[in-house]
Amino acid sequence: MYQLLISDESRLDIFDAVSWYESRRAGLGKDFELCLEAGLNQIRRDPLLFQKRYRNLRIHFIDRFPYGIHYLIEGETIKVMGVFHTSRNPGRWTIRLK
Repeated sequence: MYQLLISDESRLDIFDAVSWYESRRAGLGKDFELCLEAGLNQIRRDPLLFQKRYRNLRIHFIDRFPYGIHYLIEGETIKVMGVFHTSRNPGRWTIRLK
């Protein structure tokens, strides 16, 4: 199985999303976390399943929430570069790839 590394920026993305959903309804942030965890598990099991979007960056869109997990595969390591809302302009965060 692949090793999963989550960048510090991605952790902030996740924290912001969980906080936002939790502020809308108690327990909704936890629901987001569970869907995100399921998405990360899918990526670990079969990272090549999801399509490339930008250079070698792949995106898996999680269930129930309009978020995508953006990741790179390097050998046996999966690097999560961001967890972004689907309405977010990709040009604003591609700096993370450098």
